[in-house]
Amino acid sequence: MKPLRWVNFILIIAFLSACSFGGDGVPPIFGGPTSTPLPTASVGVTPAPDENAAITKYLEALQQDDFETMYSMLTQASRDAVTLEDYSKRWNDALNNMSAAEIEFTINSSQKGPYNAEVGYSITYKTVLAGDIQRNILLRMANEDNQWKIVWDEAQILPELAGGNILRMDYSVPARGDIYDQDGLPIVTQSAAFAFGIQTDLIDPDMRGALTTELGLLCGFDPLDIEDQIDASGPGWYLPMCEGTRDEAQRLLSINPGGLVFTEYNSRYYFDTGLAPQAVGFTLSISPEQLNQYRRLGYNGSEKVGQSGIEKWAEDYLAGQHGGALQVVAADGQIISTLGQTSRQPADSVYLTIDRNMQANAQSALEFFRGAIVIMEVDTGRVLAMASSPDFDPNAFDPANVPNNGNISDFNEPLLNRASQGQYPLGSVFKIITMSAALESGAWVKDTPYNCQYEFTRLSGIPPLHDWTWQHCQDALAVGEACNASSEIPSGLLTLQEGLMRSCNPYFWEIGWDLFSNLNRGSDIANMARGFGLAAKTGIDQIEEASGQILDPTTELDAVNQAIGQGDVQVTPLQVATFMAAIANGGTLYRPQLVERIQPVSGDPRVVFKPEARGILPPRPENLDILREALLMVTQNKRGTATFNLRGLQFDVAGKTGTAESGNGLSHAWFAGYTLNEENTGLPDIAIAVIVENIGEGSEYAVPFFRAMVETYYYGSPQRPFYDFGQIGYPPYTPTPFGVPAPTEEN
Repeated sequence: MKPLRWVNFILIIAFLSACSFGGDGVPPIFGGPTSTPLPTASVGVTPAPDENAAITKYLEALQQDDFETMYSMLTQASRDAVTLEDYSKRWNDALNNMSAAEIEFTINSSQKGPYNAEVGYSITYKTVLAGDIQRNILLRMANEDNQWKIVWDEAQILPELAGGNILRMDYSVPARGDIYDQDGLPIVTQSAAFAFGIQTDLIDPDMRGALTTELGLLCGFDPLDIEDQIDASGPGWYLPMCEGTRDEAQRLLSINPGGLVFTEYNSRYYFDTGLAPQAVGFTLSISPEQLNQYRRLGYNGSEKVGQSGIEKWAEDYLAGQHGGALQVVAADGQIISTLGQTSRQPADSVYLTIDRNMQANAQSALEFFRGAIVIMEVDTGRVLAMASSPDFDPNAFDPANVPNNGNISDFNEPLLNRASQGQYPLGSVFKIITMSAALESGAWVKDTPYNCQYEFTRLSGIPPLHDWTWQHCQDALAVGEACNASSEIPSGLLTLQEGLMRSCNPYFWEIGWDLFSNLNRGSDIANMARGFGLAAKTGIDQIEEASGQILDPTTELDAVNQAIGQGDVQVTPLQVATFMAAIANGGTLYRPQLVERIQPVSGDPRVVFKPEARGILPPRPENLDILREALLMVTQNKRGTATFNLRGLQFDVAGKTGTAESGNGLSHAWFAGYTLNEENTGLPDIAIAVIVENIGEGSEYAVPFFRAMVETYYYGSPQRPFYDFGQIGYPPYTPTPFGVPAPTEEN
C-alpha cells in the first residue's frame, strides 16, 4: 500500500473502536450488556502500594523515637547519602532542642503514580518551652521493590532546617527548690559548703584533741572513733569526715587545728550529713541514659535531678519551670529566627511531715546497728521520722565535693530504705493479728484459758516446738544455774490476753493449728493480716516501698509458723507502724505521708497534706478493745515482756515485743507500740515501729529504742544513757540496754 492509504486505514479502525461501546459499556450494535467485564488497561501491571499506610508507619515510628525503623524506610539513595547514626542524631538533636514532649500528625493529601508519590501532612510538635509548633510538610516517596520509600531531606523535620540550618534552645534555668521539715527548718538547700577531712601527717599533737573533738561535734562522730581511725591509718593518709556550712563550721574554722583540711564548694547541701537520706533522696547529674528524657522535658542536660526519694518524687516542683527561646541558627552561627519562647518560673519548696529533732535522734540511736525506726501520728498518717541504718551522706554524691566525693560504701546496703523496702519476718508482733483472728472466729474469748508449757506437740512427725522460756532455761543450765527466773520457767495457765502479754508461743501455735486443722478456717489469719494492710503497699507514694508477703498456709507447719509471724511472713516496718497507728486510733488505716505541703515563692500552697483513710481494721470494736487492753498489759503488767525496760517511763504506752528468727545469725529484735497521752500532754499520740537486725531479743534491744523515741517526742531527747554502741558488721559488744539486763522475751 501507499503510505497515504495506510494512514486512512488506521483512522477507520480507530473510529470503529471508539463507536463500539457507549459511555455505559453497552455495545450499541447488539443492544445489550456483555456477559463478562472487559479487561482494563492495567491488566498485567502490579498496583502501586498504599502510600498513606507507609507514611503513617513512618510518622508513628517518629512518635516512638524509633529512628532505626524510619531509616529503613528511606530510599536507597537517601541511605547512601546519610548514615543511620547521622540521621538519628539529626532527628534526636532537633527534638531535644525543641523540648518536644509529644508529636501529633494528620495526613492531608496524597498523589501517586506507579513509581513516585507525594504525601502532604500536618505535623505538630508539642514542646515544653516553645509551645506548639505546627508545620505542613510535603514528602516525596519512591516505589522501590513495590514498597514506598521516603526521599529524605532535612526540611522534613521543619522547613526552616533546609540547607543545613539547626535548632538551638537558649535556656533559662531557675534555682532548685529547697526541702524543709514540718517547722520550716532546712533539710536540703543550695549553699556554699566546706568538705572537711584529716591529713594525718599534718596533725599537730598539741591540737589533736581539739581536732577530733570539734570534728566530732560537727560531723556527729564519736571523737574516740576518729582517734582510732587516725591511729589505724598512720601518717600520710587522708581521712574524709563530713561537710558543713560556714555557720555550722564557724568554731572549727576559727580554731583550724593542724591536720584539718577543707575545700569550699557551692552545692545542693544536705544538712547534718543527711537527715532521712533514704527518704529525702539525693540528686545526680543527668546521665547519658536519662539525657533524652530530660531534654524533652525542657532541661538543658547540665542540671542535677532527683534520683530517689522526695528529690525524685517532687522533681517537677523542685526544678521549677525552665524557660527558653527556640532559635533557628545558620551554619555560620547567625540566628535566623525565633520559633517560640517561654519565661522561667521559680521552683517550689517542699515541706515534709518530718520532725527534724525526732529524725536526728532516731538516726543517732541506730547509728551502729542495722535496722529501722518509723514514727507516725496515729490520727493522721503523718510520718514524723523514718530512720534506716546504715545511712549515707548525700553530699558525697556531689562531684564538687572533691575530698569526700564517692565516700559511700555498698557495705550493708546504705541506699536501701529499710523502713519502707526492708522485708522481714515479724515474729511475735504478728501475734496481734493471730489474736484478732482468734477473737473474730468466735472460738476464743479474752479469758479462754491455756496452759503454757515449754513444748508444743501437735505436729505429727515433727519434733516438739519450744517456747522462748525453754531456751532461756537452757541458757541458764549451760552456765550452771537453775531455771527459776520468770523468764526461764513456763508461763503456766494464761488467758488469751495474758498469752499476748507473755507472748506464749504454744498458745498461738495452738490457735494456728486449731484454725487450720479443726475449724476449717485455715486462711483466717492470712486474711486478717491482709485486713491489717500487710502484703500490700501502704500507698505512701513519695518513696519506694515493698509489699511484703502473706500466703495462705497449705500445711499444719505453715499454719503454726504463720501464727507467730515466721515461715513465709514478710512485712516492712512502715506497714507495722501503720497498723499499730490504726489499733491506737480505733481502727482506721491511714495512708502514711511524708509531704506536708508544696509551697511556691508566693501565694497559697499548691499541695496541702490531708489525712487520707484507706481502710478499716477487720476486728469488731469490742475485739479491738480487748486487743488494746492486752497491748497495755505487755507494757504495764509486771509479767509483760516489755515492762522491765519501760520502768520509770512517765508516759503511758502500749505495744508488743517480737523476736524474729532471721535464718542468718542472731534474731531480729522488734517492738511496735503507741502512746496514750494526748489528753494529758496536748500532743498527738504517735505509733512507733522499731526493728534492729541480727541483734537478739525484742524486749532487750528494741524496747529501749522505742523508749528513747517516746522520751525524745515529749522531752526533746532521750532521758537516760543509751547503748554502748559498736561498729556495724562486728559481733555485738554485749550491749546491755541502759546498763541493766533484760529478763524476759519471746521467740
